[in-house]
Amino acid sequence: MSKILIVEDEQAMMIGLRDNLEFEGYEVHTADRGDDGLKKILSGNYNLVLLDVMLPGMSGFDVCKKTRAADIETPIILLTARGEELDKVLGLELGADDYVTKPFSLRELLARIKVILRRAGGSVQKDADLITIGNIRVSFESYEAFNASDEPVKMSHKEFEILHYLCSHHGKIVTRDDILDQVWGMDYQPTSRTVDNFIVRLRNKIDTPENQHIITVHGVGYKLVL
Repeated sequence: MSKILIVEDEQAMMIGLRDNLEFEGYEVHTADRGDDGLKKILSGNYNLVLLDVMLPGMSGFDVCKKTRAADIETPIILLTARGEELDKVLGLELGADDYVTKPFSLRELLARIKVILRRAGGSVQKDADLITIGNIRVSFESYEAFNASDEPVKMSHKEFEILHYLCSHHGKIVTRDDILDQVWGMDYQPTSRTVDNFIVRLRNKIDTPENQHIITVHGVGYKLVL
């Protein structure tokens, strides 16, 4: 059973989400303050976090930032009543996996939750197909990666998605807009910073001292060289 944490200070919203998620078969925990939510994230073992942006105690953005700074890659879906493009971009840059603006369709939210949990589930079997990309071996089936010493490499789900997209187009130039459309699929005005920040993280994990595998094509985008 997947365990979901809801961090939401609007009681009606929190109760509605909790009841519907429990009806879907999830184990649900709740917090109504940002600082309390962060404590639960740091001490718990959740499969997914639904995180409101406007919270007492600590904003959802800060909770997300501190969660990623603690090297916790639990998928995070941000919930907010604000629809400004800047807020969406900021949330993604801080490490959120998805973004839903209130009011939202419960059916759509449940679908997004199922997709993220399906991508995050499972573990790599010894006979699983692993693709070598630079300094790591990665399975896009189970979303896990290993270094040359067979030790797990922590990567966020968005890092896996971006690397998968680059890998499926290896040797070809892909634009930042292409990556944003294919990986996030959100209807917002893209900025170069969102993708660039993720590319830096990926390079730190896959590049070797001898070779850079994600090449910047200035003014256009990126190209993965295997």
